[in-house]
Formats: sequence, structure tokens, C-alpha cells
Amino acid sequence: MSGLRRVVLASSNAGKLREMRAILAGHPVEIVSQSDLGVPPAEEDGETFVANALIKARHAARLTGLPAIADDSGLEVDALAGRPGVHSARYAGGRAGDAANNALLLRELEGVAGAARSARYRCALVFVRDAADAAPVVREASWEGRIATAPGGGGGFGYDPLFIPAGEARTVAELGGEAKNRVSHRGQALRALAAAMRDVGW
Repeated sequence: MSGLRRVVLASSNAGKLREMRAILAGHPVEIVSQSDLGVPPAEEDGETFVANALIKARHAARLTGLPAIADDSGLEVDALAGRPGVHSARYAGGRAGDAANNALLLRELEGVAGAARSARYRCALVFVRDAADAAPVVREASWEGRIATAPGGGGGFGYDPLFIPAGEARTVAELGGEAKNRVSHRGQALRALAAAMRDVGW
């Protein structure tokens, strides 16, 4: 890893770490998960994706002394007035996993059909040079689609087995990681973040 600058990813989510490493493969940074450095999760009490991403990034930077990247992302479902939104990871409860979150989403959308199942993935990504960084780099992106009536595919994580991107017949979990990274909300935001990091000397 010589020549690479270490950056902590303010997440313990293996799926996010895998995606970020793949998308940033050509960028001169070494992405290290906060869990590998003994950093506990931050208390995510922000009301927006950007607010939560900043909380997580500053928390990881403060405890490691390293620059940090954090993302906060989630699913907004129009028929549910934008829920689960910033609570996507904890939709079915604080310790609930992906399966429970997906099952709850399907229950809440019972009787909702066709175009009324419209939704989008949202992502906010931030980069801080240190915990007190007064000018964090922030980029956001979204990915439009709809919610399937049953899970499909074994790839991805989160709501990927239920999210069908616009123009697709398959769920994200059926697309495969490389295809997802090319067009996803996180892929879009991360490529924009990487370009902005280069602009500020990173």
C-alpha cells in the first residue's frame, strides 16, 4: 500500500466498504473500515442524510486522527411519504437486519400497485481532513426506481433485493456488483466525491 494515503471509512458495513474500495480503486487512498481500527459506531441523530454523514465522519476522524469518508444513505418510498428515509438501516428496529427491514417494507406496501410503488435510493457522502474540518467535501446523488412485490436475487445488501432501478426489470440484487457500482446512488456520489477530493489536493 506504499504511496497511498490512509482514509478511514466511518462505517462497519462490509457491503459499503467493498463498494467504496471498488469504485475508488484508481484513487491514491487506502480505505480502512472504522471497525478495523476499534472505532464504535457514532450516534446518528441527524435529520438529514448529510447531517448523519458529517456526524459519522467527524466521529471517526476524531477517534483515529485520520481523514475520514462517511456516507449516509437510504431508501425513500413515495407511498410511505418518504419513509424509511434516514431510518432505513433501523426501519424494523435498532437491531433489525436487512431481512426484517425488507419484510416490514413489503407489509407496509401491501395493496400498493404499479407506479405507486415508486422510490429512490439517496446517498450523501462527505470527506473530512480532520474532525474539525470547517470545509468538508459533500456530494449527494439519488437513484430512481420502484419497489418489487417480492425479493429477488442474492447479491447486494440492504434493500437491494426489493429495489428495481428505473428502466430495469431486475432488482439491484440481481444486477451484480459491477453493474450496480456504475449507476447506483453511491457510485454516482463517490465518483463526484473522488473528483472533488482531487480538486482539494487529495
